[in-house]
Amino acid sequence: MSLRGKCALITGSTGGLGRVVAEHFAREGCNVVLNGVVPEAEMTAALADLEAVHGISARYDRADLRKPDEIAAMMQRAFAAFGAVDILVNNAVVRHFSPVESFPVERWDEALAVNISAAFHTIRLALPPMRQRGWGRIINVASPYSFIAIANRIDYVTTKTALLGLTRTVALETAGQDITCNAVAPATLPTPPIEARLRGIAEDQGISVEAATQNYLAERQPGGRFVSMQSVAALMGFLCGPNSRDISGAAIPLDCGWTVS
Repeated sequence: MSLRGKCALITGSTGGLGRVVAEHFAREGCNVVLNGVVPEAEMTAALADLEAVHGISARYDRADLRKPDEIAAMMQRAFAAFGAVDILVNNAVVRHFSPVESFPVERWDEALAVNISAAFHTIRLALPPMRQRGWGRIINVASPYSFIAIANRIDYVTTKTALLGLTRTVALETAGQDITCNAVAPATLPTPPIEARLRGIAEDQGISVEAATQNYLAERQPGGRFVSMQSVAALMGFLCGPNSRDISGAAIPLDCGWTVS
């Protein structure tokens, strides 16, 4: 089954993993809706490039995922343009590092809104057109911290764990149709926030970025390497393909064995 002509909406897709995923689905022939917080002018060239290279329609929506009304407006704009959101990837995330007792309340509320409530809202709005068309694929981006915990990251661990419950429930509610809902859980990716964090660690410890990267990965991931963003995107593509319609409610790690070590 070809994905050409279907609409894929990816939240948090102006850079990092989300951008790679958007490019993957554009390559597969999907029209794509990117979402993020950067000014629209910064995305003009990227959208034009996606359209020229892949022969698809690409749009950018700056909906603030902290606000349900803006999420609803984004979904309505996608429906108006493409009839439905056939493939929904909930990738947007915020995170803050702090012990529980000093964790800023406003950052906690923001994490709940962006990391879990936004996924609830996009899914509830995407499902009616998916049911009408008799096809849909929902993919939530989880984490190794969906399965295990770590100190000083209460917002991230809590919301990524909750995302699995959301995934499993939606999978059961859509089991009678050709609609699936799965979670993919990649370990550390070479995203801009991670690269910035590694530069900060290197500066604080007076070591090279390469050494800081090796130390950081050695503490977390067997194999001591980053997970490939292209591999994550390819898995998402498989979950939307003809050989995966019986996979639903799954939480699939891409972590080099981190969560079983």
